[in-house]
Amino acid sequence: MKLLLAGGPPSTGKTTVIQRIIEKRKEKYKIAYLKMDVVAAHEEQLMRDTYGIDARTVYAGDLCPDHAEVMILTDAIKWAEGIQADLLIVESAGLCLRCSPYLNQGVGVVVLSMLSGLHSVDKMKQLICFADVAMLTMNDLVCQAEREVYIKKLKNTFADLKVIETNALQGIAVEYLCNMIDASEEIDIASLELKGNPPLGTCSICMGSKKVGWKNHYGVVRELDSNCTDYMYRGD
Repeated sequence: MKLLLAGGPPSTGKTTVIQRIIEKRKEKYKIAYLKMDVVAAHEEQLMRDTYGIDARTVYAGDLCPDHAEVMILTDAIKWAEGIQADLLIVESAGLCLRCSPYLNQGVGVVVLSMLSGLHSVDKMKQLICFADVAMLTMNDLVCQAEREVYIKKLKNTFADLKVIETNALQGIAVEYLCNMIDASEEIDIASLELKGNPPLGTCSICMGSKKVGWKNHYGVVRELDSNCTDYMYRGD
């Protein structure tokens, strides 16, 4: 079975890109779809009603949705294999820009809106850097100069990242992503792992504490004047 992991911020067009993939490859593959979200999602019914494919939704609840996705991925793969799917598409909640779970197998696509602004590339480095390909959506809503500057910034920051511009509503250039899926190897569940290291461990905020100020917390904490690599560890 082949695997596609789709990540990216909310409202960038992840579901629309996936719909175009399904339309172009539903005759070639038996497709299964999993949506990972927090408390509400409607894509499962959309995929069932529109394309007649097997679809499921998993809610993270109080967990980080990307952490929850890592935890349930092997179960999801076994579910898809159990219904004899040829392609499993997993769509993330799009909320965590630090630890979206791209893997050492399958195809990892990050869907980015060209309306998000030039500085969004720097703000989402951890999300983008482990993706295999970036799909740039809404390119019809920006001028040519803005498109060129955005793409230049993206390629200067991530030299090895494949970049595809698309108007996902019309399915323009989605065929290039479909070809990447076709060329990808079938996954081996026994050797699946994350491409990058997840964030540091939990603190008492993660455990549900409502107190404000680092002196009231334990685990991995930081002060105002510390930098992003200068942490303290307090307590057990």
